[in-house]
Amino acid sequence: MPPVIRRKMAFHDALYEDMVSVDGVRAERAETGLDVRAGLARNAVMVTQLGILDLIVLGTIDLLVDARLNKYQVTPDLRRLARITIGLGPGFCGGTNCDVAIETRPGKEGQVIQLGPTDAPDGQPRRLGGVAAERFVHSQVPGRWHTAIEIGTRVYKDFHIGYLGNDPIRAPFDGIVRGVVRDGTEVPAGVKLLEIDPRGRGADWTGLDARAQIIAKAVSRALTFRSARPAETPLHPHLVK
Repeated sequence: MPPVIRRKMAFHDALYEDMVSVDGVRAERAETGLDVRAGLARNAVMVTQLGILDLIVLGTIDLLVDARLNKYQVTPDLRRLARITIGLGPGFCGGTNCDVAIETRPGKEGQVIQLGPTDAPDGQPRRLGGVAAERFVHSQVPGRWHTAIEIGTRVYKDFHIGYLGNDPIRAPFDGIVRGVVRDGTEVPAGVKLLEIDPRGRGADWTGLDARAQIIAKAVSRALTFRSARPAETPLHPHLVK
């Protein structure tokens, strides 16, 4: 939690044994540590619900990237869990709870911080096609979500997208369904159920969008600043913009 809505931009549906590919990279589900080990031996991308404590017993982790973007939850100290640890977004502080932090705030995304915190969340989503928060529909109450609408479908204002329990959920305006919670998911109150992209032919709902590519490249760039080290070695970080 929260549930994933941009499922064509993520490997999430592999958890349900769907065939998943993001920008030509395929992923598959791993149920056990042995599945993970076998997949890594073939250089496959494995998606699993196993926790970090289940995975560290498989061997030393070379790189751990926490990209959950849990903006308002307590951020763990990652540094002794892997040789190199990278934290994305609010709550991370380079040299304090991760080796390197990556800024994700719109307008500053991609900054690599080796000493110091990322910006705190401001609760303001970035604008997309002239709209911001209004492109999302949130759950008002907890319940089971049902929808037959696929990501990428063109919809119009008040088009019926699905039901949360017995409550109908409708599109806030004309556009393309950019994200929607998977059918049959039990959701809590206050989370995003769907996202509408108003840009028409300019809409995107698959692969990595421009902002995600900037952040991903920043992670790759951060690896050039620091060679692998023993997990317990103290760091002497600095800030790189």
